[in-house]
Amino acid sequence: MNLRRILCLDLGKRRVGLAVSDGLGITAQGLEPLEIRDLEDLCGKLSPLVERYNPSALVLGHPKRLDGSDTDLTPFVLQARETIGTRFGLPVHLYDERLTSRLAQQAIHDTGGKLKDRKRDLDRIAAVIILTDYLSRHGSKTQ
Repeated sequence: MNLRRILCLDLGKRRVGLAVSDGLGITAQGLEPLEIRDLEDLCGKLSPLVERYNPSALVLGHPKRLDGSDTDLTPFVLQARETIGTRFGLPVHLYDERLTSRLAQQAIHDTGGKLKDRKRDLDRIAAVIILTDYLSRHGSKTQ
């Protein structure tokens, strides 16, 4: 059986948290976050990761307020979904990311870290949380 991974992005306008699943779609591992200037820069930096991990799909954290309304970042994420999907020819699934930043902050706090010193860790942890939740709900259905 030829299983492929899922690559997850927690998009920001300057920094992108990343996580990738194992080939069975069970676990998520955080990757080094990307520093980006715009969507074109994101695609250029994402290309080697897509080549390396050969994902069957991408998951993008979908920013929403607690009441379900869009945030200021939502239009950027929706544009990124279209751009990335077209560029890489892969399905791109949006996944509700409400509370993931708060959970990531709590994880850093629980390990005795200071948030201001661990912004890159925050992005990575948030991506892992998004992908872990996505995998628990969807498993290998997107493989």
